[in-house]
Amino acid sequence: MLRVAGARALTVSMFLGSFAWAFAFLSLPFYVAAISDRGPAATLRWTGWIIGISSLVTVVTGPAWGRVAARRDPKRYYVRIQLLQGVGFVAMAVARTVEQLFLARLVLGVMGAASTLAFIIAGREKDPDEVRRQVAAVQLAMTLGQVLGPLGGAFTAAHFGFATSFVVGGLILLGSAAFVHWGVQVAPPGESREPVAPRARPAEFGTMLLIVLAVSNQLFFLTAVLPQVLPPLGVTAERVVVVGGLVVFASAAAAGLGALATPRLAGLLPERQLLAWLLAGSGLLMAGMAVPRDAWGYTLVRFLQVLCAAPIFPLVVARTAQHGSGGAIGAINSARIGGSALGPVLATSVLAVAPPAALYVGLGLMGLACAPLALRRPRRAGR
Repeated sequence: MLRVAGARALTVSMFLGSFAWAFAFLSLPFYVAAISDRGPAATLRWTGWIIGISSLVTVVTGPAWGRVAARRDPKRYYVRIQLLQGVGFVAMAVARTVEQLFLARLVLGVMGAASTLAFIIAGREKDPDEVRRQVAAVQLAMTLGQVLGPLGGAFTAAHFGFATSFVVGGLILLGSAAFVHWGVQVAPPGESREPVAPRARPAEFGTMLLIVLAVSNQLFFLTAVLPQVLPPLGVTAERVVVVGGLVVFASAAAAGLGALATPRLAGLLPERQLLAWLLAGSGLLMAGMAVPRDAWGYTLVRFLQVLCAAPIFPLVVARTAQHGSGGAIGAINSARIGGSALGPVLATSVLAVAPPAALYVGLGLMGLACAPLALRRPRRAGR
């Protein structure tokens, strides 16, 4: 059982962990461009893979870490993973080739299960209401870290260099581990609880996976291509890092607002209709990112697009959770992580051969294609 102080320590730790990743994430595409000795097209492809490989590996390793930690001591594994992630950030700072940076990011993906373990720790509470409060607090802490991290990272990278921003991110992760090591007490595994309820039908579950994958691509593609899409909007080379930080900050702020608004939105429309409207709005605004001709208009359209897309994942998770399958929820989360990995790879691959408008329209069509799927009702048994 988590005491109040322990719950606060876990929340602060997740804020610091999320902040550290967002702090260093913005610098990655610019750092790749600085150390690459390849042509523009090859550098762009390397950027996508370097950014996406961590999430792609976590899709595979995250569930395995969760199973091992849940049977033993999730606190101990959480602390170890945060410490190893800190070392991985320092490895990024000392990388001098794209191959070395790719390897450092790959190893970070192997250790990318901190949020899963945080939810396991929060789930050790006996009181279901307290579990929900703890999970909500962890989610809010992660969102705040994602909102505030890019601005700090952009300032540090612009004034002290990319390598310094990675080292600072690693030190923040060490602090994240310390909060849980000294501040959290965890209930033994026997006191955890697994809800039981009917499973979702395969067709409906497949639809939810497609929706999460499409929306995750829309949410996570942008950072990898900021060095390519900002200069045509009139952003000078010396301001591209700072302006990129503002764009990412606006996106993260919209994600936080959208997530906070999810419970109120769920009371306005039936769930299927709400999902369809959000998917349609996100898809249209995604395609609309091709319209602005300056950075301010571009940031505004992106803010509105993320505002529409952000509530979709919580709605899908809540819908899946009604069936009580931990495996199904894990698969949905893996689709989100997979989308965060595929988004940068897809974006950089498209921009290597086509203009930005083709990328925006293609991603928008993904969301629009999922809107009618969200309205479909599964057939009942016996029909």
